[in-house]
Amino acid sequence: MAFTRRDVFINFIWKLAERSGSQVISFVVTIILARLLMPSDYGTVALVMVFLTILQVFADSGFGVALIQKKDADDVDFSSVFYINVAIGCLLYAIMWGMAPLIASFYQMPDLVALVRVMSLVLLINSLRNVQQAYVSKHMIFKRFFYATLGASIVSAVVGISMAYLGFGVWALVAQQLTNNAIGTAILWFTVNWRPKLICSLERLKGLFSFGWKMLSSALLDTGYQQLWQLIIGKLYSPADLAFFNQGQKFPNLIVTNINASIDSILLPTMASEQDHRERVRDMTRRAIKTSIFIMAPMMMVLAFSSTNVVTLVLTEKWLPCVPFLCIFCINYMFWPVHTANLNAINALGRSDIFLKLEIIKKVVGLSVLFFTMQYGVMTMAYGMLLTGVLSQIINSWPNRRLLGYGYLHQLRDLLPSIVLAVVSGVAAYGIGMMQLPIHLALVITLQVIVGAVTYLALSYLFRIDSLLYLFQAIKPIVVRKLG
Repeated sequence: MAFTRRDVFINFIWKLAERSGSQVISFVVTIILARLLMPSDYGTVALVMVFLTILQVFADSGFGVALIQKKDADDVDFSSVFYINVAIGCLLYAIMWGMAPLIASFYQMPDLVALVRVMSLVLLINSLRNVQQAYVSKHMIFKRFFYATLGASIVSAVVGISMAYLGFGVWALVAQQLTNNAIGTAILWFTVNWRPKLICSLERLKGLFSFGWKMLSSALLDTGYQQLWQLIIGKLYSPADLAFFNQGQKFPNLIVTNINASIDSILLPTMASEQDHRERVRDMTRRAIKTSIFIMAPMMMVLAFSSTNVVTLVLTEKWLPCVPFLCIFCINYMFWPVHTANLNAINALGRSDIFLKLEIIKKVVGLSVLFFTMQYGVMTMAYGMLLTGVLSQIINSWPNRRLLGYGYLHQLRDLLPSIVLAVVSGVAAYGIGMMQLPIHLALVITLQVIVGAVTYLALSYLFRIDSLLYLFQAIKPIVVRKLG
C-alpha cells in the first residue's frame, strides 16, 4: 500500500490538528485545575501512573506496531490481536487490583489503594481500542483520531473541572483521565468501520509476535526506564517535588507531543510502504529530521527563554519551582523528532532486532546516570536526563550510518542551522522579557512569541534554510485549492 505525498501531508495535518486540539484543551484545563488543586494532588496521581504506564505497554504487547508494519495484514490478523489484547487487559487489571495494597505500602500512603483500583480501569478501556488505533494508522485515516480525541478531551475537561470546583481534589484528576479514555474509545468504535470477526489464529499471532516481541521488549525498557525516574523521585523526595518535575515537562511536552506524535504516526506506515527502496527511506528520514527540527527548535527556545513569565501567568507563582525543570526539558524535547525519525526508519526496514539492541544500550547508559544522580537531588536528576537524551540521540542514529548511509555527523550538519537560529530567536524573546514593559504579563508573553517568531523566520529566509521553502511548497497547493 503506497501513499502519495499528498496523502502523507493531509494525514499529517489531520494528526497535527488532532494533537493540537487535544493539547489546547488540555492546556486550558491544566491552567484551571492548577489553580483549583494543589501540587501534591498532581504528585499523588503521578505515583499511580508510574505503574499504569508500564502495564499499558503489556496491553498492546507490540502487536499494534506489528500490524502496521506487516504488508498484507488482514481481518484474521486484526481480530486475533483484538482478542488477545482484551484478554491481557483483563489480566493486567486483576494484577493491579491485587497490587494496590502493596503500592500504597511502598509509598506509605494508605489512601492510594482505592485510587489505584479505580485508575486501573484505563487498562480495560484501552484494551478495547488498541487494534482500532492500529487500523486507523495502517490505513492512514487520521481524521477518525481527530474526532475521537477532540470529543474525549472536551467531555473529560468538563468532568475534571466540575469535580475540582466541587472539592473532589485528586479524584477530579482520576475522573478526567477515565472519562477521556472511555469517550475516546467509544467514538473510535462508532467512526471506524472495522469490527472484530469471530476468528482467532494462533499461527497469525505467532507470526506477528515474532516481530512484536522485540517492540514489546523495547517499549518495556523505555517505559520502565522513564517511569523509574518518577518512582525514585516519588520515593526519595516529596509528591510536590515530583509534581514540579512533571509540570516542568508538561509545557514543552504540550508542543512536542503534537508534532512528534503526528510525525511518528505518519512516518512508520509511509516508510514501511517503501521498505524495499532504501534510498527513499533515507530521503524520508532526512526530510523528517530537517523539517521537524526547523519547526520544533524555535518553539522550544522561545518557551525556555520566556518560561518564568509563562509559569507565573498560567500556573501562578506557587508553581515557579518548576521553571528550571521546564528549561532543561525544552532542550531535551527539542530533539525528540530526531529520535523518532531514526527509529521509524529502522522499524520500517523490519529491523526490530536492532531497535531492541539500541534500547538495551540506551537503558544501560541511562540507568548508570540515574543511579549516580539520584542522591544529589531532583535538579541533578533532571540534568542527568538531559545528558542521557543527548547520548541516546547519537545511539539511535548510529545504525542508519550503515542501513541508510545517513549517520549522526551528517544529521548534525542538517540540525545545526535551525538550532543556532532558534537560540538567537530565544535570546531576542528573552530581551523583551527583560525590558519590564508597563503592560499586562499576557501581552509581554505575546510580544516575546511574536519577536521570537519574526526573528527566526527572517533569519531563515536570509540564510536560505531549505526547510522553510519545503514547507511553503507543501502548503501552497492546498491553500490554492481552498481559495479556488
